[in-house]
Amino acid sequence: MQILYPEVKVAPPGPNARVIIEQDRRYTSPSYIKEYPLVVERGEGPWVYDVDGNRFLDFMAGIAVTSTGHSHPHVVRAIREASERFLHICGTDFYYDVFSRLCERLAGYLPEMGPKKVFLTNSGTEAVEGALKLARYHTRRPYVIAFKGGFHGRSYGALSLNSSKVTQRAFFGPMLPGVIHVPYANPFRCVRGCPPNACEPSCNAAHALEKDWFINHVDPREVAAIFVEPILGEGGYVVPPASFLQELRRICDQHGILLVFDEIQSGIGRTGRMFAAEHFGVMPDILLSAKGIASGMPLGAIIARADVMTWPRGSHGSTYGGNPLCCAAALATLDVVEGMLEEVRATGEILQEGLRGLQRLHPVIGDVRGVGLMVGAEFIQPGTREPAATYVAELEQLAFQKGLLLLSCGKSTIRFAPPLVVRRHEVEVMLHILGECLNELDARHPEVRP
Repeated sequence: MQILYPEVKVAPPGPNARVIIEQDRRYTSPSYIKEYPLVVERGEGPWVYDVDGNRFLDFMAGIAVTSTGHSHPHVVRAIREASERFLHICGTDFYYDVFSRLCERLAGYLPEMGPKKVFLTNSGTEAVEGALKLARYHTRRPYVIAFKGGFHGRSYGALSLNSSKVTQRAFFGPMLPGVIHVPYANPFRCVRGCPPNACEPSCNAAHALEKDWFINHVDPREVAAIFVEPILGEGGYVVPPASFLQELRRICDQHGILLVFDEIQSGIGRTGRMFAAEHFGVMPDILLSAKGIASGMPLGAIIARADVMTWPRGSHGSTYGGNPLCCAAALATLDVVEGMLEEVRATGEILQEGLRGLQRLHPVIGDVRGVGLMVGAEFIQPGTREPAATYVAELEQLAFQKGLLLLSCGKSTIRFAPPLVVRRHEVEVMLHILGECLNELDARHPEVRP
């Protein structure tokens, strides 16, 4: 196997990239974020090549999407073979083999949930929208609970569940009625002010439902569902204590509320298990998947207990959801991911150990947390724990200039969500570049020096 390193031959954006960027700015919506001037030509495994011949180490995977790496041969072969048969027929109205096989495969995970049925979508956002409809239809209840810091998508129902960044919601209101936001369990930032990772059982954020909301705001008999990310994604890669999810499960069982796990970012091997739910020993009534499910092809899924997916014929559909090429890519992706979960866990431990080593040298890293290859490093103003947002923005850009692709999340967290195929070599290269960046930035920011 060839040992590769990042290679920046031309300071990005190079001349070829600038042409495409100018065209893009002239004709595309100003709503696109465009984190940094990366213009991709091709990708292979955990490596991305731009149009000027630069090679980058990818530790963001298209926002945790390219689970098997870029252009995995098994996935590409499956897409090619499917494309030679037919491109579309609409799974809402007709039958085809890869559609039903994928649904069977997805229904086989998490056997503790019991018998399941699956609805295939175009995306994670569409899966959230469908789950909202299903929860209200099945329970005949109007209210939905979501969590502060949560992110579920950008169409109106999903947007109404969001509570991670006000820019996602500003001037788009009014939002979907009946959505209630409560605190998420963050061991590093306890809502009661406890020191990091030193919360008492009474701090459990789930208890706020029973002690406040169900007494003063909404009768639990009117709540259809609780939507929760078992590991917070866009909100900062926060891993809650298991007791938080366990208490949510108890509350839902007690009051006939559906528990919905949004595993759009945490699922499909990202945590070293097929789904993050397995780490906590808590099973949802509805599980949502997307992102890494098809290695970059647009696909999502609503995986629900069979006795919950009770909506009738014609009540929900999707023209492109479960497209045959996407289903073929998903089946191939699952083949690959199922065989590498142990390696994902081992590589994730190496990654976290390395980040904690950098944390000891750089107090600006306030917390390192994660499971498998879903790891976050939260940056703070030392001594205050105030978010170091400017530092993180500069870090992201500096890493890019050195050939490392990173993305932030939350207020000041860098997420490390590489393709699941990364191994020790790529992790060590990433840590070396990150260390260089931290040394340079610490020199620029004397306020963060020890």
